[in-house]
Amino acid sequence: MFVYEKKLQYPVRIQNVNPQLAAIVISQYGGPDGELGASLRYLSQRYSMPYDALKGLLTDIGTEELGHLEMVGSIVHQLTRTLTEEQMKEQGFAPYFVDHTAGVYPQAASGTPWSAATMAVTGDPMADLVEDMAADATTM
Repeated sequence: MFVYEKKLQYPVRIQNVNPQLAAIVISQYGGPDGELGASLRYLSQRYSMPYDALKGLLTDIGTEELGHLEMVGSIVHQLTRTLTEEQMKEQGFAPYFVDHTAGVYPQAASGTPWSAATMAVTGDPMADLVEDMAADATTM
């Protein structure tokens, strides 16, 4: 069971828009090593974990990653919430804006949408944990 507190784990208060930065940070939201994949990876891999204590730990980590997803989404939103048309064009945000306006959409910085194909759930707890550690080591 999950309990949701209606606040961010750490407050995000960004004053100035920066679409160039948002176009990069979005990868931490929905890129191949982003928070969306990390949370689903841990929450899926818990089923094949043979030890209840470690199954609970994977659940805890997966829900922690969901909190990270919320913070990164807030960062992207705040970096783009009041963009002008000039800022959008000058700072290379127009391709994203055409498809999603200022919505927070899970994709890599390259524009590739998030896909479950980027996450490993093999059913082998050791292989899965090694893959998890590699993904977490590359996060921002």
